[in-house]
Amino acid sequence: MGKAVLKLDERLDLSNATALAAAILQHADNDLELDASDVTHLGAMGLQVIRSAAKSWDKSGDELHVTGLSTDCADQLQLLGFTPETLCVWDDDG
Repeated sequence: MGKAVLKLDERLDLSNATALAAAILQHADNDLELDASDVTHLGAMGLQVIRSAAKSWDKSGDELHVTGLSTDCADQLQLLGFTPETLCVWDDDG
C-alpha cells in the first residue's frame, strides 16, 4: 500500500488529542505523511501524540513524516524543542 496523507486540524492540543491519536492509528502499519499546513496551534499534548506515533512507526519499520508546517506551527515546534526534521525521528538512546 502507498503512503497515506492525513491533513491535521488547525489546533493540536488537549481538546483534540484523543481524536488525533485515533486518526493517526487508522494508518498503522503504513507509511504516513502528516500534513500540518493548516496547523495554527501546536500544544504539548498534540506534540506528545505525534511523538508517540513516531515511536510506534519506528518500531514497525514504517515511515512517518510531518510536512507543510505552517509558520505558526514551525515556531511553536521550535519553542517545544523540535524541528520539522527531528519531530518524527525516534532515538532509543535518549
